[in-house]
Amino acid sequence: MTYLDQIFNLKNKVAVITGGSGVLAGKMAEGLLKSGAKVVLLDIKEESVVERAKALSQYGSTRGLSCDVLNREVLENVKEEVIAGFGKIDILINAAGGNMPGATIAPDQTIFDMEMDDFNKVTELNLNGSILPSLVFGETMASQKSGSILNMSSMAVDQVITRVVGYSASKAAITNFTRWMAVEMAKKFGDGIRVNALAPGFFIGEQNRKLLLNDDNSMTERGHDIIRNTPMKRFGNADELIGATLFLCSNASKFVTGVVLPVDGGFSVFSGV
Repeated sequence: MTYLDQIFNLKNKVAVITGGSGVLAGKMAEGLLKSGAKVVLLDIKEESVVERAKALSQYGSTRGLSCDVLNREVLENVKEEVIAGFGKIDILINAAGGNMPGATIAPDQTIFDMEMDDFNKVTELNLNGSILPSLVFGETMASQKSGSILNMSSMAVDQVITRVVGYSASKAAITNFTRWMAVEMAKKFGDGIRVNALAPGFFIGEQNRKLLLNDDNSMTERGHDIIRNTPMKRFGNADELIGATLFLCSNASKFVTGVVLPVDGGFSVFSGV
């Protein structure tokens, strides 16, 4: 085994990924499986997550389970099922999240048109939907004195991305929670538990496809705006999250905790001029 194989070794690690039927979560799972990890995909859409797990089984041991990340009792039951089947939980990736029309500002609207009910739902899903799994699965890591939690932040945290006010607020809170839990886990349970986050740039997925691409796959006006502000002049490919995922989930980053790593083609550092 080479030195790189040793520090990036994930063989027989058990990873739990929420939002498991999504495009980005699926690619992250693929990378983990190809690196020797066992992966449990969780999603509220049972049929979709079971199908995704079946498709990924060609790369290694994987299961798809129905799970509501906002229901602690369900999460506790899923945790017990995972431990019964795999014996431990080494990695948690909180990829569940989303947006709602009422929590966005349309071009012909102002912030005063925002629907607070939708704002609250988006905040609950993106924030509580990562905090609750972190508490439930993180407790197992605390008992083991080892584990890696990986949250999903956003480009909308450090810069104002117009329209997506609810999503932006909740992802800003995720960044803060990531840093806070990283400190808490290290101080109380030792240096074997790390909490970090990825901040993806703009990747085409089911939720944002119509926002960025027209039916003929040409870019929308918003898509053009994003590319103008991305030095690499393209959207990301889902598999380009794999390297950062493996780094933050393996011993290659064993002294890294509380960081938010952009994977964005330079969007976060470009001033536009």
